[in-house]
Amino acid sequence: MFNCCSLYSGSSGNSFLVSTDNTKILIDAGVSCKKIIEALDSLNVSINDITAILITHEHIDHTKGVPLISHKYNIPVYATKKTWDNFNHDKIDINNIKIFNAEESFTVGDITVFPFSTPHDAADPCGFKISYDNKTMCIATDLGFVSPTVFKHFESSSLVMLESNYDPEVLKFSSYPLKLKQRINSNIGHLSNISAGETISKLANFNLKNAILIHLSQENNVPELALTTIQEELTKNNVNLDSINIEVAPRCTPSRFFKIG
Repeated sequence: MFNCCSLYSGSSGNSFLVSTDNTKILIDAGVSCKKIIEALDSLNVSINDITAILITHEHIDHTKGVPLISHKYNIPVYATKKTWDNFNHDKIDINNIKIFNAEESFTVGDITVFPFSTPHDAADPCGFKISYDNKTMCIATDLGFVSPTVFKHFESSSLVMLESNYDPEVLKFSSYPLKLKQRINSNIGHLSNISAGETISKLANFNLKNAILIHLSQENNVPELALTTIQEELTKNNVNLDSINIEVAPRCTPSRFFKIG
């Protein structure tokens, strides 16, 4: 068994679960400890079975629950040194502070993790390529654009969890201040529905079977709009819509489990 699901996904908080029979990893924990436990319980997964937490970057919607979860349940937390330096981890026992470097793989239980740098306005943001038993998935939750290097990591994945944060027209007319709009729309901001669709269309030429759209903005996107835009991009690029399963991760409840491979 090698599968994954989204626990929470969006600007208000993000957390994802990747699991095998023997290893269960949380990627980010951007909501309270209580909410993480509730989400896991609904999936019949115990917080005591979590092997480790991986952090993509230090922003609060990805790290809010990390210190208390680690402290209370003695769970190791993996992040880059710059990420550690940029969020409050006082509650985390020093023995549970694990440092990794982008572009250097490491193992957690029977899972191999390969972190790669992503273009986002954080100290040292990362996505993760995660492998088990010759099967691979990728997650990139905050990125201004999909660089050739990032795309290269996607190529070997049968499942990707990819940001589809905003619709450009909705963003243009939203109540956000201009400076924030410019930040979101920049190369170190977030990924639009169109860019996500273009990426998934290109990945159709590789091994992609599932694309899970994550980190949708509550203000600047709508799940139906994100899904429709991605489907339009696939159609425009002559991709058979039946060849790839595309779903939007729910904002405040767990998704279903997706089998990887």
